[in-house]
Amino acid sequence: MPSYHLKHICRLVVLALLTLTSTNPVSAQDDSAFVDARERMITTQLIPRGIDNDRVLDAFRAVPRHLFVDSSLRAYAYRDYPLPIEADQTISQPYIVALMTQLVDPQPTDTVLEIGTGSGYQAAILAELCAHVFTIEIVDTLAAISTKRLEQLGYENVTVRHGDGYAGWPEQAPFDAIVVTAAPARIPQPLLDQLAEGGQLVIPVGTAYQELRLVTKRDGKIHEERITAVRFVPMTGKAQEED
Repeated sequence: MPSYHLKHICRLVVLALLTLTSTNPVSAQDDSAFVDARERMITTQLIPRGIDNDRVLDAFRAVPRHLFVDSSLRAYAYRDYPLPIEADQTISQPYIVALMTQLVDPQPTDTVLEIGTGSGYQAAILAELCAHVFTIEIVDTLAAISTKRLEQLGYENVTVRHGDGYAGWPEQAPFDAIVVTAAPARIPQPLLDQLAEGGQLVIPVGTAYQELRLVTKRDGKIHEERITAVRFVPMTGKAQEED
């Protein structure tokens, strides 16, 4: 059986156990509704907009997005917009998460760096696709919450660090892909330095106006492609010193 399917089965078992032991349990009927909502998200929001990588789509089927938001917002988890999370931050619109993931196209043997863990949802999607995700969150409460959440959901191939993502994670570099979920005024040089040859980095860049950029390293040189206008929270920490 392919390793993806084994991971998916294990994830479903963990999710079932969490449902049974939760202090606010999700009924079998509710869980079925969430599965249906995930599929509608894929067929109405992702595929029509060009998300056509089957591995990426399967990752979105596997990850229960409603468990990455507050219980009061679970009915809206698969809608076509971002939602608030703890510490006045947001979980990105599903399409943007899918677009960024498809752009870097993580492979099963890849090591991926994420800057801005947030709720942990993007990290979980990446973990379905690659060997290991190293993710950095500057807000200590979010780092703690996402660490616990990802552990409860059985993501053993995700390591969360509390810190400033501007400097990346040099001890684990180089990275085959880097995903940044907060916008600096310009791309941090340490992230470019930690990108592997042939690797790709996707990042929102800008202040009043932001655009999503895809960076590829070829023959040691950096190549940038402008993708689309976006709106992310600003990157805090050292990045703000360069505004």
